[in-house]
Amino acid sequence: MKMIIGGAFQGKTALAMEKYPDIVWVDGADADWNLIGTAKGILNFHEFIRNEMQKKKDVSGLAEQLISCNPDVVLVSDEVGYGVVPIDAFDRAYREAVGRICTKLAAYSSDVTRVVCGIGTVIKHD
Repeated sequence: MKMIIGGAFQGKTALAMEKYPDIVWVDGADADWNLIGTAKGILNFHEFIRNEMQKKKDVSGLAEQLISCNPDVVLVSDEVGYGVVPIDAFDRAYREAVGRICTKLAAYSSDVTRVVCGIGTVIKHD
């Protein structure tokens, strides 16, 4: 597994497409679990988590499920845990869920790249 993370609108998608030109990307905002479980690359993974939570699904084991069924996927996700803590309870829970899931996935990943202003910095490489 490989991850590309960073804040919103920092150039993660462009970097991912440049770095992995042969991957057919799936948009997490529109994907169901069947697509996520078989995709070679997933953009907006944080949006998949949001959608699952809005459907009242338990996402606490999502990282382990993804590692089990799709261990070679390339994930692109926003870091949503920075800034002011949201007042809305759902937004706080979503923010925490994305952080916890991405932390587990980053620990498993062989490569993690953080993108700021379009510049990718490798923060983990096994």
